[in-house]
Amino acid sequence: MALTIGVDIGGTKVAAGVVDEEGRIVEHRLRRTPAESPERVADTIGEVVGELARGRRIEAVGLGAAGFVDETRSVVRFAPNLAWREEPLQKKVADLVGLPVVVENDANAMAWGEARFGAGRGESHVVCVTVGTGIGGGIVFDGSLYRGRWGMGAELGHMQAVPGGRPCGCGNLGCWERYASGSALVAEARLIAQAEPARAARLLEIAGGSPADIEGPEVTEAAREGDPAALAAFGSMADWIGQGLSDLASILDPGCFILGGGVSRAADLWIDRVRESFAARLTGRGHRPLAEIRLAELGASAGVVGAADLARRR
Repeated sequence: MALTIGVDIGGTKVAAGVVDEEGRIVEHRLRRTPAESPERVADTIGEVVGELARGRRIEAVGLGAAGFVDETRSVVRFAPNLAWREEPLQKKVADLVGLPVVVENDANAMAWGEARFGAGRGESHVVCVTVGTGIGGGIVFDGSLYRGRWGMGAELGHMQAVPGGRPCGCGNLGCWERYASGSALVAEARLIAQAEPARAARLLEIAGGSPADIEGPEVTEAAREGDPAALAAFGSMADWIGQGLSDLASILDPGCFILGGGVSRAADLWIDRVRESFAARLTGRGHRPLAEIRLAELGASAGVVGAADLARRR
């Protein structure tokens, strides 16, 4: 059976695996990302690929990189959490491992993995949205990954949701991820706790009494215990996610949306509200099919599986 290696490179970890044609991970490795040094990142990738390839016939290597990848799928133009600027990642790693290498944006790789082997199986038009610290995305249409003219398409988190709104790390104002992400959830919970401490009594107790010390795990724990402020923060995030999905449906008209990312681990607290918000805001509602909103199935391995499969299809 043909084997490829997928590598998912984030700001803190490098995850890699040998993947078969059915999307199964045969063997897995995890390393810390030496984010301050492009050379050390490439060396780390080379080392982990070498370990996984030992004793196996590997066809190619796919790299899912957290940054803007050019149209040739070889150069990382910019990465916000790594020291990559016009980084020739494909050539560096290919020289190290002696195998064909394909570079893809990490969210695109995740979307491809879910569309092929996860929650998107059987659907030809899929939009994947990762809800974590920010919002990432990937689009698979007619069985092909949509990358845009310059390879930088599907940066869904940076649609403008509120003109002149909250500052975003991308340099613009009012981006969707400033209202619909894990960071937005925490910011909303802190604001409510500061303005209405009695409403956030349990949330503040869990966080040690200070709104500034509230983080995602505290909001989730308090929400599970029924804390009104924590539940309101999840509700606000869910409403914004639904709004954004309805805007995307107006433009892209997918058969389904797949929601993944770190915040999806607490999806039982917000997924129904997202579906309600989406249905209530959809253009032409009542006169068009309602795209399904599904939760991602592959978890943290989606990027590895997707990158490996994209390398196979190079």
